[in-house]
Amino acid sequence: MGVEDQLLSSPLVDLSQTSDIKRTGTTWTAVAHIITGVIGSGVLSLAWSMAQLGWIAGPLLMFFFAAVTLTSTFLMCDCYRSPDPEHGPVRNRSFTEAVEINLGEKSAWIGGLLMQINFFGTGIAYVITTATCLSAIQKSNCYHKYGHDAPCEFGDTKPMLLFGLLQIFMSQIPNLHSMEWLSVIAAVMSITYSSIGLGLGAAQVIGDGVIMGSISGIEASTSTDKFWLVFQAVGDIAFAYPFTMIDTLRSPPPETGTMKRASVISVAVTTFFYLCCGGFGYAAFGDQTPGNIMTGFGFYEPYWLIDLANACIVVHLVGGYQMYSQTLFAMVDKEPSTTFLNKDFTLKLPMLQPLTLNVHRLCFRTAYVVATTAIAVAFPYFNQVLGVLGAINFWPMAIYFPVEMCLRRKRIGAWTSNWILLRAFSAICFAINMLALIASIQGLVSARFTSQLETE
Repeated sequence: MGVEDQLLSSPLVDLSQTSDIKRTGTTWTAVAHIITGVIGSGVLSLAWSMAQLGWIAGPLLMFFFAAVTLTSTFLMCDCYRSPDPEHGPVRNRSFTEAVEINLGEKSAWIGGLLMQINFFGTGIAYVITTATCLSAIQKSNCYHKYGHDAPCEFGDTKPMLLFGLLQIFMSQIPNLHSMEWLSVIAAVMSITYSSIGLGLGAAQVIGDGVIMGSISGIEASTSTDKFWLVFQAVGDIAFAYPFTMIDTLRSPPPETGTMKRASVISVAVTTFFYLCCGGFGYAAFGDQTPGNIMTGFGFYEPYWLIDLANACIVVHLVGGYQMYSQTLFAMVDKEPSTTFLNKDFTLKLPMLQPLTLNVHRLCFRTAYVVATTAIAVAFPYFNQVLGVLGAINFWPMAIYFPVEMCLRRKRIGAWTSNWILLRAFSAICFAINMLALIASIQGLVSARFTSQLETE
């Protein structure tokens, strides 16, 4: 699987640079690309989300987001070609192109801005996740050597800074996102650590012979705290269901039908996998379910398997950071600048190909990595950050724009049954989205203040 395909199946990726890609994809290749693009670090928080929601609301929310994702994907599939969804002569090769054709330049600009905010936020989440995984490897080895009660505490700041330094170097490599091996490694790592987490949870439940947890989930000290935690969990689940679009499908048959079939299969497989990961994790640990199933140390042994899972996460996110960031970098590189800033310099490295640098690329990309790293150091809170990112991205990109494009493209009249149905769908999702966003921000601020009090 080439990295071009991986990028096309990643959430909200602009496909405007992909017109020369040969379209040979089928339903099953599209399914593979979508599942690979969707299943990522969001799966690590699903057990914690399930613990906040309980055995009834948790699975129901996952089915809800699966249905919402499928609905919005169907709406977007009909916008792939214009004006006819199956035989229209204009192929919208990117999300922003579809928005621009259907809703105008202003909406496309807003959609593009939200897309870049999502890329930037995902970079912050990847810095946090990588650091916690590196610390978890150290803790795992420490617990194995000195016992489970040993004071094995390792900070996250140094791993974050090391990750930032590595990304500063990697971000200077031109066209890194077009290296095929990056996509292959990311896919293998994602499947490996997700499967290990699922297997460890299932083994724990089978070994104990007890299914832990409750109908209402973890109890909080007050009803207000419970309310915030529930909607923070909703934001985490939203982060795990990113929007995807494929542009490598062959035609005929019409791409719309192929994408819809692929979406049904991939959403069904992903939801089943998510239910298993979240369910087994909650069943294994109940009220003690950690925020990150692989770093919260519900599992101690086999330590080497835990180390392997965390190492896979690190490798995946090292490449994943670039896969998201390079899309934004490519846009900035198009901006005009002075001759001096765009002048190329060649840096020769031992045992590596010469590296071409210019001042514009060096300054912007370094500043970008420094910014994501600095914010991660200031707010190193995995679940809260994922909740904020999920809420920021969910309604505008997966609900609002697809619904508005459908209304405009089909010329659905006001107060007709279809109009009321789509407006109600958008309004309900907006309300859930805002509650999840407010709850996640509240959790982020609360965690920050709590951390400050503990250090004083």
